[in-house]
Amino acid sequence: MEVLAALNLGEIAQTFSKMGMFPVFDLAYYIVSILYLKYEPGSVEVSRRSPVASWLCAMLYCFGSYILADIMLGHSPVDYFQHNSHILLASAVWYLIFYCPLNLFYKCVAFLPVKLVLVALKEVVRSRKIAAGVHHAHHAYHHGFFIMVIVGYVKGSGVALMANFEQLLRGVWRPDTNEILNMSFPTKASLYGAILFTLQEAHILPVAKSTLILCFTLFMATSKVVMTARHSHGSPFALIESWVCHFLFGSALGGGEEDHHAAPASPLKTKEELSEGARKRKTKKAE
Repeated sequence: MEVLAALNLGEIAQTFSKMGMFPVFDLAYYIVSILYLKYEPGSVEVSRRSPVASWLCAMLYCFGSYILADIMLGHSPVDYFQHNSHILLASAVWYLIFYCPLNLFYKCVAFLPVKLVLVALKEVVRSRKIAAGVHHAHHAYHHGFFIMVIVGYVKGSGVALMANFEQLLRGVWRPDTNEILNMSFPTKASLYGAILFTLQEAHILPVAKSTLILCFTLFMATSKVVMTARHSHGSPFALIESWVCHFLFGSALGGGEEDHHAAPASPLKTKEELSEGARKRKTKKAE
C-alpha cells in the first residue's frame, strides 16, 4: 500500500482518464485501422478502381463502432460525421496510406518499431471507447446491464462486427469470416472489458472508473504490442477459455480445437500474415 501511495496511482489514473484523445491518439487509431484495411486482399485494387468505395471502407474501419452503437441507441448512423476534424484527419490518413508516392507513408507506419507505438496508442482509444459506450448506455438504460455490455462491446469492436458489410463495399462476400464465429483477441477483450466497466458502472466492482480505465488500457496495450511484435494471433484468454468452456459447454473450445484451427481465419486475425504475404509478392514482382 505504501508503494501505491508513493506512486500516487489514483492521481495518475485521474490524469490519464482525462487526457484528450484528439489528435494524437485518434491519429494513431486511424493509421492502424486503415493500415489493416490495406492488408486486406484486393483493397489496393479497389482503391485504384473506385476511390469512393475505398474511402467508404476506410471510414467504416475508423468509425464503424460509432455508427453501429448509434444505431443501437436509436441515433442517426451518420451522427458522428458531424465531427469534421475527425473525418478530415481520417481521410488524410487514408489518402497517404493508399496514394502517397513510392508508398513512403505506408512504409514508415508499417515499420515495426513505429507500428508497435501506434498499436499501443490505438488500444488507449479502444479502452476509452468501451468505457464511454457503457457510460452512454447507462444514461439511456439505467438498469439495462445487458444493454450496457452490448453497447460497450460494440464500441470496442464495432469495426470487426461490421467486417462483412465492409467486404461488400469491396465486392467481396465471405460469410465464413464472421467475427462472432471466429472472435479475435480484440473482440474478446472488448466483451470482457465491457463487462468490467458495466460492473463498475453498477457499483458492483469496487474500483474507481479512472483506475479501471488505466489498468485495462495497460493490459490491452501490452498484449497487443507483444502479439504484434511476435506476429502472434493467439489470445491470453485461451487457457482460461478452454477450461471454462470444457467445464460449462462440454469442450466447446477444447474438443473443437482442430476444427477451430482449420476454420478460415477472420481478416482481423491475420493482418500481419497478409502484410508479410503482400510484401513477399511485391518483392517477387520487383525481381
